[in-house]
Amino acid sequence: MTVLLWGVPSEGPVALVAEALGRLQVDVVVLHPRAADGTSAALGLGPGPAGGGVLTGWLQLPGRRVALAGLRGAYVRPVEPELMPEFARLPPTSPRRVHARLLHDTMVAFTEVAGVVTGCRVANRLSAMASNISKPYQAQAVRRHGFSTPATLITSDPDAVLEFVARHRRVVYKSISGVRSIVTAYDGAVDRARLGRLRWCPVQFQEQVCGPDVRVHVVGEDVFAAVVDSDAVDYRYARAQVGRDARLRAHRLPDDVAARCVALAADLDLPFAGVDLKLAPDGRVFCFEVNPSPGFSWYEQEAGLPISAALASWLSGR
Repeated sequence: MTVLLWGVPSEGPVALVAEALGRLQVDVVVLHPRAADGTSAALGLGPGPAGGGVLTGWLQLPGRRVALAGLRGAYVRPVEPELMPEFARLPPTSPRRVHARLLHDTMVAFTEVAGVVTGCRVANRLSAMASNISKPYQAQAVRRHGFSTPATLITSDPDAVLEFVARHRRVVYKSISGVRSIVTAYDGAVDRARLGRLRWCPVQFQEQVCGPDVRVHVVGEDVFAAVVDSDAVDYRYARAQVGRDARLRAHRLPDDVAARCVALAADLDLPFAGVDLKLAPDGRVFCFEVNPSPGFSWYEQEAGLPISAALASWLSGR
């Protein structure tokens, strides 16, 4: 049984999963995005019996060749080769840069089809991760599964923002894309003078919801939740916003909320996901986002949640 880890091995999530797989005595192969020069891959897909498909091909690593059809699981946290220092400085036509891109694309293709053809467990396919590119798109799935969403305005019109703020009074703003942005409280004394910049780039404004934040990690059918103790608008940046880091502790979700988190992740085709919730005082459960490649290290270590162990078990089919 072999599991592929495709990512930077020193990064927290990858390192934790590698350690957890080691404890399970699972054979692990690591595809480092910076190691393309010494690595190659080939992939083939042909017709099989009863109308099925047959996957062929291999991944050649330094000192080892692995049959792609024999991989039991794959944890996918790659970096685009053009972002790697080894290749970013090279011209686009450089053979090294072209090879790195071809290797990346071959492995993307493998992770896209392997689940169907060979039963390889992939967390997560890049095409499924794309749901997070648009937060408004993702919000539609959130509502389908019974979660509340805050009143939202996406606009490039300064006057529309002023009307929205007058209606809801406490408002936050953030990016509408999947690129990380800092959730910030709207401050009329500071932000009103900057609203003209919206004409260059639409921004998402939302009513500010009170209540504790809860980060839920879904691993297959399992759920691990951490409640956040912080007064910051965006607890990830609590030290900058309120002068002290957020604190986390394990939290038991009601069974129906946990089930809805699992169903939401499955709807988005994400066997592994980070679901951001807010527990409002009136009992409503708000969902802001589903992270398709959660950097879970802090939540595991701070709240004592066995996320990496659960992911290792899922990848290996234990």
